[in-house]
Amino acid sequence: MHLTTHRLPGLVLTDHEFTVPLDHAKPDGETISVFAREVVLPDKESDELPWLVFFQGGPGFGSPRPSSKSGWLKRALKEYRVLLLDQRGTGHSSPVTHQTLARLDTPQAQADYLKHFRADAIVKDAEWIRKELVGKDTAWSGLGQSYGGFCLTTYLSFAPEGLKEAMITGGLPSIDRPADDVYRAAYPRVLEKNERYFERYPEDAQRAREIVDYLDDHEVRLPNGERLSSRRFQQLGFSFGFSDGFEPVHYLLEGAFVQGPSGRELSYGFLRGFEKAQSFDTNPIYAILHESIYCQQNASDWSAQRVRAEFPQFNLAPGKPVLFTGEMIYPWMFDEQETLRPLKEAAEILAACDGWPRLYDTATLRENTVPCAAAVYYNDMYVDRVHSEETAQNIKGIRLWVTSKYEHNGLRADGEAVLGRLLNMLHGEA
Repeated sequence: MHLTTHRLPGLVLTDHEFTVPLDHAKPDGETISVFAREVVLPDKESDELPWLVFFQGGPGFGSPRPSSKSGWLKRALKEYRVLLLDQRGTGHSSPVTHQTLARLDTPQAQADYLKHFRADAIVKDAEWIRKELVGKDTAWSGLGQSYGGFCLTTYLSFAPEGLKEAMITGGLPSIDRPADDVYRAAYPRVLEKNERYFERYPEDAQRAREIVDYLDDHEVRLPNGERLSSRRFQQLGFSFGFSDGFEPVHYLLEGAFVQGPSGRELSYGFLRGFEKAQSFDTNPIYAILHESIYCQQNASDWSAQRVRAEFPQFNLAPGKPVLFTGEMIYPWMFDEQETLRPLKEAAEILAACDGWPRLYDTATLRENTVPCAAAVYYNDMYVDRVHSEETAQNIKGIRLWVTSKYEHNGLRADGEAVLGRLLNMLHGEA
């Protein structure tokens, strides 16, 4: 359904809403809405252009909200009509939040509902939308960033006929490794990022130690009323995999303390900044389904928590250096964060689930005929380069660009150049 059209300088934005089955295996059952925003240049609004559908990173985050013709979108609009897809449960699609999940009577009902929000369902939504919007006989191009690349790899596995070409940036997943392998590879990369961070900002080692000591000795509340624990403070390293990810943490730490009525205390600015640095409360899909994106007929069983025991460097102890963790999800988060607390039992059910369907079909990928190009970032903190290269060996015809020029956020940092390179690779010009 076409909702409305808006015009910005250099852009025409048209909103669409699609009604799709919650469970595509039950097309006559419960439905949800999926929102997508069409973007085209004003002078090409009436042209017959090929479509490019964008799969956002995450899981659990909506598609970009464009305000100008810039970045990768600027390059894409030269030849495509772009569709920014709010993956189910995110953005303006039927939302998944602690509020909407509260309408389900039991944790089991919540878990059963959430099982329909992985890449397999996202791809089926995309196919539903393609057939309705573009036409069942017309394939479209796909661009996937990070988790969006996971979704595109699933697309190539189960509905390759819907794709004219596929471009992946920082998101070529392992197609057969369990979650434990993913985190066993990830923790050393996070240690590397910590080393680089403290080389750049050596004074922050003492600041981090002082903050942890203060949090262990005091009950500190964030502006939203939640307690800030030392282990939650460690999660600031989530941003270390971005090219600009060190500076927000450093600037936050340098203003951590002020002199209050009873002496030195954590500043309101620090506490407010910390609160803004995390979005687990507004995007619970990320927390509750993150480990499941690696599960195929096996359970995650809180993989990041278990594997962390193999890396005692992250343990907090008096006098010991404080190291930040990455994008790992831990079960204690569902105790400490108010909006996650009602979802704790559902999260436990999902962590124990060993019936997740497969997300990738190796046999199909080995016979792939869809032109593919992927950017793999050599130092990527979130998606292991070796795992990506293993997968590339199983996707027939894929063209791989392994580069140390960019971090995981290469598409955001220099999108026009990154997408341009991938298009050149597809067209045989690079």
